[in-house]
Amino acid sequence: IRASDLVVGYEGKSVLKDVNFWVRPGQILTLIGPNGSGKSTLLKSITRQLKTIAGQVYLAEGTMDAYTDAALAKQMAMVTTERISPELMTCRDVVATGRYPYTGRFGVLGKEDEEKVQKALESLHALEVADRLFAKVSDGQRQRVMLARAICQEPKILILDEPTAGLDPKERVRFRNIISVLSKDRIVILSTHIVSDIESIANQVILIRDKHIYKMDSVANICNELSGKVFEMQVSDKE
Repeated sequence: IRASDLVVGYEGKSVLKDVNFWVRPGQILTLIGPNGSGKSTLLKSITRQLKTIAGQVYLAEGTMDAYTDAALAKQMAMVTTERISPELMTCRDVVATGRYPYTGRFGVLGKEDEEKVQKALESLHALEVADRLFAKVSDGQRQRVMLARAICQEPKILILDEPTAGLDPKERVRFRNIISVLSKDRIVILSTHIVSDIESIANQVILIRDKHIYKMDSVANICNELSGKVFEMQVSDKE
């Protein structure tokens, strides 16, 4: 995936400008910056939830605009921090919706689809809550269920918006380990404001400041700048 001269925002008003990056399978690209810096806006623009103001996103050799919604859903999946409250849906039901790009207009799962749902639940250590109502499980369990749902789409690109926010320390470590494993055969792009996230799992880091990508650099260099308090940023290494 490659971004070229992207400008993203709302209703024609830019939130983040001059966005350029390139990521290949097996890499984790991490966006770090204070809340409100434009991280989520960029991720939503990459996944076409928001229309870009300028620039282009390329998937393989073609532009993202060339993909239909159904085709894009097979290439890319996103897990956001936005709360969903599906009424009377079990965690297994929620994960199963990740197969919809493959099931046709009626959303009926076949045997192969059911097997992929089971495998996703197993890989995310979520079988213990599979038959519980999604609305009744903990935040950490919900996050794992939503990631299992994304994995069911079999995406080549996984987009994660603040995936460890709100998790307790034990759940955060578990989630980082899962992300590292998932990145081995796909691209992962995630946002965070927690320094320890990028120290643990990132390959490349983009530091966002003042509506621009201030720097794209190695994990070590970015962490040195943050620990040196070069920026007055609302980032944390304590969460």
